[in-house]
Amino acid sequence: MEIEIQNKVDNGTMLPLMEEFYTIQGEGYHKGTAAYFIRVGGCDVGCHWCDVKESWNPKSHPPTSIESIVDNAVKHSKTIVITGGEPLMWDMNPLTQMLKSKGVDTHIETSGAYELSGTWDWICLSPKKRMLPTEKVYEQANELKMIIYNKDDFRFAEEQAAKVNKNCKLFLQPEWSKRDKVIPQIVDYVMANPKWLVSLQTHKYLNIP
Repeated sequence: MEIEIQNKVDNGTMLPLMEEFYTIQGEGYHKGTAAYFIRVGGCDVGCHWCDVKESWNPKSHPPTSIESIVDNAVKHSKTIVITGGEPLMWDMNPLTQMLKSKGVDTHIETSGAYELSGTWDWICLSPKKRMLPTEKVYEQANELKMIIYNKDDFRFAEEQAAKVNKNCKLFLQPEWSKRDKVIPQIVDYVMANPKWLVSLQTHKYLNIP
C-alpha cells in the first residue's frame, strides 16, 4: 500500500496536501481578488524568513487524491492558486489537467527552482538566491515577485528582472518581519525605477489567511 501511494505521489495523482482555503489573494498582480488556495507540502529551497516553514517536510502532510482536491476547489472559486512549499517538486500536469477540465483558471506561486510542469493561466515567479529558477519558467512567467529583506535584494531583483520575458509584471515586496525598515527603501526604489510595482501582503493587514 505504501509503495502504491508513493507511486501516485510520484506521478502527481496524489499530492501532500498541507491546507486548502478560500480567501482573498493578498499579493502581487491579482491582489484583492477572491481565490481558492491549495498549499502543497514539500520545499527544500530553505528561505530563512519563510512564513510557512511547516510546509517544508512533505511527510508531514497526508497524500491526498487530486480528485478530492479538485472537487473541493471548484465548489468555491473559478480561480485556483497552487502554492507551497514548492509545488513544482511534484508533477503538476494531472492536477492542472483536471482543474482545466472543470473550466477554472489555474495560478501557481513558485520559486521556479524545479522544472515547470502543469498548464497555467498565471505564473507568479518568486526566485530565491539559494536555488535559481529554470530557463523555461523565466520565459513563461507572468509576474516576477521579489522579496526584499535587505539592500542586496535590490541587486538580485534587477538580476532576475533581466532574465524574464518582456511582458512579465515586476513587483517588489517587503519581507514581513522587516517591513518597517524596507518599505521606505522600496518606495524610493520604485519611484526611481518605475518599471517596478509595489506588492504588499495585504492579507496580513486584513487578518485573513
